[in-house]
Amino acid sequence: MADTTTPVAASPQPSAVFDVRENRHDDVLDHAERALGVRLDRESVVYGEHGATEGFRTSNGTWVRVERRQRWRINSAVWIGLEAAATIRGVKKAEWFQGAAWNDSARDVVWRADEVELITAPVVGDLATAATLPDSWWTGLRESLDALGAHSTERVGMSQAHLTKRITEIFDGVDTVVEEWATAHTDLHWGNLSTEGHILDWEDWGAAPRGHDAATLWQSALPDPRTAARVQDEFAADLETRSGKLAQLLQCANAIRVATRRGAPTPLSEPARAATDVLLAELRRG
Repeated sequence: MADTTTPVAASPQPSAVFDVRENRHDDVLDHAERALGVRLDRESVVYGEHGATEGFRTSNGTWVRVERRQRWRINSAVWIGLEAAATIRGVKKAEWFQGAAWNDSARDVVWRADEVELITAPVVGDLATAATLPDSWWTGLRESLDALGAHSTERVGMSQAHLTKRITEIFDGVDTVVEEWATAHTDLHWGNLSTEGHILDWEDWGAAPRGHDAATLWQSALPDPRTAARVQDEFAADLETRSGKLAQLLQCANAIRVATRRGAPTPLSEPARAATDVLLAELRRG
């Protein structure tokens, strides 16, 4: 007997994410050159970690950052973060000159290219280099973060809801209400700081609990107790506030969550666990 069952159409599969490290896209770079009026030195390419971004030196002596996003994942705040950061004064960062964005229906993505000041100083990158930074570097970073914190913005870098969710996933009985807010970079780690004090990568900046940036940098320093202590000392004015302690507890929760998912300790999780006892006691004391 013939099978008269009507075939069921297969569910559409999401297209593979386009990886700029592995897939040719000369037409995209050509478009960026025309839109910005520059020539990219394609041999100078530096790729981002996840294959979504790349950067090039240009014929203008500047730097062009190219980013791709799937159209359904465009977050308006993140998408213009670098451009919006041009309004911030008193912070050591690359100057933004111009940008362009366009739809790529063939690849089902949207591209954005931004031309910024070329920063030739290398990133700090690791704790060994961080341990050698001079006092003047720390002073400059503190001044930049003070200026950033005073900058007025409607952007949200870390919401109360997100902070509460992340902390309470790991710790019980903590009052997570943030009393003080300030504008923050929100991704301050050694890979986003140059040896001359520039703060790089401004996609996610916005309002966050006071001390958020210092707490993020502190977490990235935890494997080296001396550098972690230096961060605590340099930014004590923020980290010793209740909001600063919540910001540190959030970073501890994030480190512990990663270790739990992996089923094994990480270089960040063990010192984070050690730090939580003091933080929890201080927060519960009020």
